[in-house]
Amino acid sequence: MEEPRFRVTVAPQGWTFDATPGQPLLLAGLAAGVRLPHSCRNGTCRACIAHLQSGEISYRIEWPGLSREEKQEGWILPCVAVAQSDITLAAPTATHMGKAPPPPSLMAPPPGDGASD
Repeated sequence: MEEPRFRVTVAPQGWTFDATPGQPLLLAGLAAGVRLPHSCRNGTCRACIAHLQSGEISYRIEWPGLSREEKQEGWILPCVAVAQSDITLAAPTATHMGKAPPPPSLMAPPPGDGASD
């Protein structure tokens, strides 16, 4: 029997990916090539904050770094949120790894480039 999956849609881009029950939305997105902003991955830094436009989520921790008012307004933290149904997230700063620029090179400059001359 196949594990159930929930469809996650990222707005306004329209990208979709599947999340399994218990899988944080952030990790499901990364596995599918969708990079939601993030830093801590434990619900404290708020870098991943997104607006839940439709669907139901639950949290892996008791009280993530959101105020009661933010929760009531539909803000969620995808790093610790798990889908309970198909959902749509408003995450305008999300990027798709296939469309994102490559990371900067961390290699030392070649000798004789004039940097130390």
